[in-house]
Amino acid sequence: MSLNLQNFRDYYEILGVAKEASNEEIRKAYRKLALQYHPDRNQGNEQASEKFKDINEAKEVLLDEARRAQYDEYSRYWKQKGFAGKASKGSAWGNNSKSDRNGNTNSNTTVDPGQYSSFDQFINEVIGVGTENSRSKPNNSPNSANNDPFRNTRTKVSYNANSRPQRRDIEARLTIPLEKAYQGGLERIRLEDGRSLEVNMPPGMVTGQTIRLRDQGINGGDLYLKITVEVHSNFKLEGSNIACQVPVTPSEAVLGGQIEAPTLDGPVKMSIPPGVRSGQRFRLANKGYPNEAGKRGDQLVEIQIVTPKSITQEERELYEKLRQIESFKPRANLL
Repeated sequence: MSLNLQNFRDYYEILGVAKEASNEEIRKAYRKLALQYHPDRNQGNEQASEKFKDINEAKEVLLDEARRAQYDEYSRYWKQKGFAGKASKGSAWGNNSKSDRNGNTNSNTTVDPGQYSSFDQFINEVIGVGTENSRSKPNNSPNSANNDPFRNTRTKVSYNANSRPQRRDIEARLTIPLEKAYQGGLERIRLEDGRSLEVNMPPGMVTGQTIRLRDQGINGGDLYLKITVEVHSNFKLEGSNIACQVPVTPSEAVLGGQIEAPTLDGPVKMSIPPGVRSGQRFRLANKGYPNEAGKRGDQLVEIQIVTPKSITQEERELYEKLRQIESFKPRANLL
């Protein structure tokens, strides 16, 4: 007798994984295929849409421990004779029928494969999935009424393509330090539904930016991350430029020379001219923030002349001597 395998759905083959695949391997394979066949990327492609439904169906069964065990148990029967139509004698499986306290027959009752037109129809009764061509048994099936050995007589199990869990996009907010927003890289986030994700964030993020993570929403939807960059104590973003203030001593301001200025890449040395004024700005080229094209702005260093609150006796004597001999009279024009 020939076998009718037209409707057999091998979930492992659909996802391209081995029967011994771990849940993590199944998830990884699902994400890859879901990204490839997602309706947003294949608009108007019915074949891709059906493929997307198939991989979702396979994922739902194989990631459910109980349903996967049932599927593995009963899927061995697809090689048995009986799915091509009429059953041959002695082709039933199982012979230990049991009843629950309500008198309902359970799955240990003898089953005749000839009553099903395909394996898909059989597995639909076992774990509640299948194709449109095999959502329910024919009315003349011996198990179409109260004698159904795979279900409680009070419950009808059927599968409808429209009953698939609806995909839904979700939003989450992420607040990160400026240094992390500048560098990007791996960031662990926890969602309201309890999931924890490790996300590879892009460099050069800014407040108000939205990052889309495909298939990380509900039932294959997308996750939208709303970015907020924390206010930094030293740096202030001005478009693609970064402004910062660098304090200098009175002697450094008078004499000029090299000083160290902080940047997002670490401290750098810069030169200031003699007689620099407080509030005067200097530009460090290509030390700013990257824009959308990846080109960096400049860093604007504002000089702040600060005086010490306490000095040593020797410093006081030198300041006293300097005051006596200095020629600079900043208030001369006020008199």
